[in-house]
Amino acid sequence: MLSSSRTTRPGTAGTADVPERIPVAVLASDPILREGAIGQLRRYPEVDLREESGPGTVALLVGDVLDETALTRLRRLVRSEGARAVLVVGSLRESELLDVIECGVGAIVWRHEATSTRLVQAVLAAARGDGDLPADLLGRLINQVGTLHRSAAGRPGGPSSGLTAREVDVLRLVAEGLDTGEIAGKLSYSERTVKNVIHGLTTRLHLRNRAHAVAHALREGYI
Repeated sequence: MLSSSRTTRPGTAGTADVPERIPVAVLASDPILREGAIGQLRRYPEVDLREESGPGTVALLVGDVLDETALTRLRRLVRSEGARAVLVVGSLRESELLDVIECGVGAIVWRHEATSTRLVQAVLAAARGDGDLPADLLGRLINQVGTLHRSAAGRPGGPSSGLTAREVDVLRLVAEGLDTGEIAGKLSYSERTVKNVIHGLTTRLHLRNRAHAVAHALREGYI
């Protein structure tokens, strides 16, 4: 799901698709930030802390701001190393938000909200391939992509992504913050069907995760 922050107790409902232990690598330019995040996560038995990221690893990148170096590192983590990325950041400019989503980051946590519960919630979401954004960022993402779409409204040609009606229905509910079970209930589908719909469109359109799929659908004017 692509949701605003909702507290889920680790190890309980909503984690069925997550491996028993999740390999997590904490990355930060400041060793104090890194050790702080490691200390927050160490208490959770479902988290398997690693020194390096790699395929199947959740890479937790911590910083004050998102500079070009950090953005390049995020792209490399997701696209080259095959990791799932969580960004913990103090602030994020409007111009950076879509870049972060499109480079493959599905979970973002504000540093001032980075409690141990909030961090592990984001890690679990990333491990499932879900999106987890602060509520204010979700609103900004929708507004920003809506603006981009309106600015392109006068250009020739229609939406190019070729989404089916069922895919649009599912993505609209993902954008509203519903999880897989809630979407299945709303649309009278099985949870497996919802997962297959999302997997099919992300694979076909070469999208990184659910957050990227929602951003793509918004940009193309489907939702």
